Amino acid sequence: MNKLNALHYFCIASETLNFREAAIQLSISPSVMTRVITELEQTLGEQLFKRNTRHIQLTSFGEQFLIKAKQIIADTDSLFQSGKYKNNEMAGIVRITLPHWQHNDIILTELLKAVQPYPQLIIDWREDMEKLDTVKHRIDIGLRIGKVPRPHFIIRHIAEVQDWIVASPHLIERLGKPKNLDDLQQNFPFSIPINIETGRAWELQLNETQKLLPRNINFYSTNPESELKAALQGHSVAFVSELLCKPYLDSGELIKIFPKIKIDKWQLYLYRPYQTITSPHVLFIFDQLTDILKKYYGNI
Repeated sequence: MNKLNALHYFCIASETLNFREAAIQLSISPSVMTRVITELEQTLGEQLFKRNTRHIQLTSFGEQFLIKAKQIIADTDSLFQSGKYKNNEMAGIVRITLPHWQHNDIILTELLKAVQPYPQLIIDWREDMEKLDTVKHRIDIGLRIGKVPRPHFIIRHIAEVQDWIVASPHLIERLGKPKNLDDLQQNFPFSIPINIETGRAWELQLNETQKLLPRNINFYSTNPESELKAALQGHSVAFVSELLCKPYLDSGELIKIFPKIKIDKWQLYLYRPYQTITSPHVLFIFDQLTDILKKYYGNI
């Protein structure tokens, strides 16, 4: 016996007080209706209806049981409606992960403006340099830079970006312009990024065949913005993304070292895990973030 169906059958029979009419409403045979009610009574150990060939009435127990049965059915209907639109409003939580970057405050401000019409829409905003596991951390949407996105993600391409070797004009004035790449690696102080997951330094990969191999390292950080600050202060040469350093290159606070050297480009992309069903509020945020990110990063 399907207990939820049995409660539904019982409620219809209680309204009609006629098993045949109740069976017609439920598109089942009267014999099935009689069998379900009988099994329900046997399960409960109580009689729900007093009945003979002419009349049917609820017992006192049946009247009390009807109140509880209706509440259970109403709660069940509410549960299955909880994920859908109500009054054209979206409801639910959207978990977003992205690196800790300087434009995040502006991006978040615009996103919060976009969700103002939907007070039941909850944003879980996680700025983290570590790539959060989409299953373990229940991530709905992420922003990352990489070569080739994983195939089981749905991707929105935002921009093509690359890293630059940058330094403060004050550092170059103090140490002189490097003669070549070997001179830069041997005689200039460098900052090095740390891989949060391994605790070791990242390799500074220029392209498929060439790496930066600095000998004089005077600054380590897990945060590229901290490396940027070290470069701005004239403390270190840094190899950082143009997403971070472009405003300072434009203002002259940083300069490119060997700008003609070949440096591979990376993909900046928004992603969400592929699922057979994706909630409308997640799709809404995915679209909103795509537009906002392209506004700020699309012209790089």
